[in-house]
Amino acid sequence: MSAGKPVVLVTGASGFVGRHVAPTLAGEGWSVRRAVRSPAGMDGEVVVGSIGPDTDWTAALDGVDAVVHLAARVHHKNDEHAVQLYRNVNITGTLHLARSAATAGVRQFIFISTVLVHGRSNEGRAPFSENDILTPRGLYGMSKAAAEAGLRTLARDSNMKISVIRPPLVYGAGARGNFALLSRAVNLGLPLPFAAIHNHRAFLAVQNLSSFIQRRLAQGDHANNFEIFLVADKEQVSTPEFVERLAKASGKSPRLFGMSPKLLSSLLVMLGQQDTHDSLIGSLELDVSKAIATGWQPAVTLDEGLQLALTAQDA
Repeated sequence: MSAGKPVVLVTGASGFVGRHVAPTLAGEGWSVRRAVRSPAGMDGEVVVGSIGPDTDWTAALDGVDAVVHLAARVHHKNDEHAVQLYRNVNITGTLHLARSAATAGVRQFIFISTVLVHGRSNEGRAPFSENDILTPRGLYGMSKAAAEAGLRTLARDSNMKISVIRPPLVYGAGARGNFALLSRAVNLGLPLPFAAIHNHRAFLAVQNLSSFIQRRLAQGDHANNFEIFLVADKEQVSTPEFVERLAKASGKSPRLFGMSPKLLSSLLVMLGQQDTHDSLIGSLELDVSKAIATGWQPAVTLDEGLQLALTAQDA
């Protein structure tokens, strides 16, 4: 402990999610040690270099009570280099950190996985739940599923409590990917061809992810050594409704027009935008009842989360 406070090591602390999670934990009484690849001028940072199977975690884990592992490789092209990168960082790097943490006497380990271990869509099926057989798609989803499997095995032979969180698209100030693209399009007043899409998708405000991580750590000694949770905002809405709510938070008018989902789907596939196709057109609903059963409730609504994201970006 540091000055009577429990110590938590947060990897990926300089990234989008880390910059929200670390202050949340600090505000709840944790002494936050921020693991970074290179000096970033952050409070409590510890430079560990690149995460992989040979990373030396000795100093970073000294006196640590809990680890929140956010760092990962994502958004790389599916080539041989990417395969090795995902393996080194997302799989063997994660498992090496977890084993090092268990050896160092860390009590809790939280691993941020992804809903993509379930696949990209549950169209025509029940919402995904923690008990579903995994059908990961893409190198990223497969690497996270492999890391989960390794952590499950580690938990059987360790006293460390491991929690896996599988979030959908996480949005907030500083988010990249599809949220950044949609925000830019709405802000520029670009017409978007989503009015005819009738899907349901889960989203997760970074504040809600942070609050679930904080609650999981605060609950301390869990009954099981290995638990998985799907976490999402309370509202799961269609793509056009998400754009409308985003536009409202931006103070803009949504410019949506109808295009046949089949035609839109074909265009995106022809343009090589399969990931964009899956995340905009298909449904991705999650059963979050297990997370709610812990006593957690989303800290912000969808509208509040969008407002916070855009207000902070404009500041």
